[in-house]
Amino acid sequence: MTSVAQQLSLDELGEPLRTTTFVVVDLETTGGSAGGGDAITEVGAVKVCGGEVLGEFQTLVNPEMAINPFVSVLTGITDSMVATAPSITTVVPSFLEFARGAVLVAHNAPFDVGFLKSACLQLAIAWPGFAVVDTAVLARRVLTRDEVPNCKLATLAPFFHAATMPTHRALDDARATVDVLHGLIARLGNLGVHSLPELRSFTSQVSEAQRRKRHLADPLPIGPGVYIFRDPQGRPLYVGTSRNVRSRVRQYFVASETRSRMGEMVGLAERVDAIACAHPLEAQVRELRLIAAHKPRYNRRSKFPERAVWLKLTVEPFPRLSVVRERRSDGAAYLGPLRTQRQAETVRDAIHDAVPLRQCSDKLSLRRVVRAACVLAGIGRCGAPCEGGVGPEQYAALVALVAAAWTGDVRPLVEPLEHKIARLAEAQRFEQAGLIRDRVATVVRACARMQRLASLQAVGELVAARPDGAGGWQLSVVRSGRLAAAGHAPRGVAPVPAIDALRATADVVDAAHAALAEETECILRWLEEPGTRLVHASDPWSMPAYGAGRMRSYLATQRDPIDPFADRRRLPVVSRPARPRLTA
Repeated sequence: MTSVAQQLSLDELGEPLRTTTFVVVDLETTGGSAGGGDAITEVGAVKVCGGEVLGEFQTLVNPEMAINPFVSVLTGITDSMVATAPSITTVVPSFLEFARGAVLVAHNAPFDVGFLKSACLQLAIAWPGFAVVDTAVLARRVLTRDEVPNCKLATLAPFFHAATMPTHRALDDARATVDVLHGLIARLGNLGVHSLPELRSFTSQVSEAQRRKRHLADPLPIGPGVYIFRDPQGRPLYVGTSRNVRSRVRQYFVASETRSRMGEMVGLAERVDAIACAHPLEAQVRELRLIAAHKPRYNRRSKFPERAVWLKLTVEPFPRLSVVRERRSDGAAYLGPLRTQRQAETVRDAIHDAVPLRQCSDKLSLRRVVRAACVLAGIGRCGAPCEGGVGPEQYAALVALVAAAWTGDVRPLVEPLEHKIARLAEAQRFEQAGLIRDRVATVVRACARMQRLASLQAVGELVAARPDGAGGWQLSVVRSGRLAAAGHAPRGVAPVPAIDALRATADVVDAAHAALAEETECILRWLEEPGTRLVHASDPWSMPAYGAGRMRSYLATQRDPIDPFADRRRLPVVSRPARPRLTA
């Protein structure tokens, strides 16, 4: 039988997907850090080619460490199940042999591939350099929010009618990922993706229309600043900042910009404006102000500073905690700004756990009993001022304790909750203890943030300088927590006269109007960087000696589930004198 040569189409000059062998892999582990001491507990893999399953690989792995109970509940893998399983020294070579010559596929591939690479490094085995395809990235590129709310495997498997649903077990999840991969490849075929090189480069695909707009970056400055993409009507589409504006804007027109919404934005943009800045801090502050003022449609963060919430101690005979949207000059004590309603409610619930303030919204009088106490008084969660259970002086002491904790020593709020955590832990009620600990951490973070912001906003004028790395100085004038002026004294220029000129031309700031919290936080981060010098301060820049910032054990906990963008940088806890140390 003679073979007939075929002319490959241009689409098939690369390895066609229909003849590519994929090994779809999934791992179960003791935790989420490949380099942080966690280990693999199970490996599952499916080898497919042309839509057919060629083989499967599955084994438990002895991690040689105890499995976290939470992980055991999630995966169903217990210490007893892996006690007799083979070790990683046996499993990794076997898996590498099974996957030899194939393309690795995983959902959230950096996680699985990271653990495999870490195991190879541990065993002194050279990583084979597999081509890797991430189905999570492909899904984000192919599917829209109208089709799926997110790109988790548990969401994609039913969307593509997978025969096996993910169960947090390695082989089941790998089988589900196979069906997701085939569903995505079917979608990609309609988009002209037919070969392996096209598949791997698909996520960095940039249209020719985007490339034709590269000239928009040509006139932009090469130093720090803010850039603004504008539509044909001149309306801001997106505001960003960079240490090198021209270089950053160019990235929006090349393959290194992979965000699909940014591609859409670039397609609408007709021009890019830039504002040159003296140094990166000025650029960050200008970016925040522009986003807050114009609310560009393609910016996601910092658009609505007016949506911040506050926790208020009402001005009444028997004050209560109330979540409000505005801080007024009404003599009430406020905690904030807090980023979300949920965070405010969590802080409020934690304070109610620690201090028996009333939770009803009734108007109470000092002269007469309004009604009988509610069920909260019966369980000790309220002092029942409504029926005279607690007098005005005693209740006022509780209110003063809460207000003092917000602005100073937070320990009176935290200590009762810590005792409660200890009691729950002794009773092995770990889930409730963990909930209260999360509440404590949220309270401490909220108080620390407010105290940190208030410390800088209380300084009428502060002048600081930090080295620019080239022998010069970056200069900033901060007034009441706002950046009032920014300048640069390059090498060879005396900084003190430059500072005097900067102070003379700085913006006038009304201390009665609080600065944007995010702007003050940017300034604080800049001031706390190593090398920054305080040149002048009209008032002492200090923090409460026993403030929330000293409670490192809570500030250093993992990402706050209520406030994922909380600033968890190390906070100053002692007075910082403003001594001129800058020399010419």
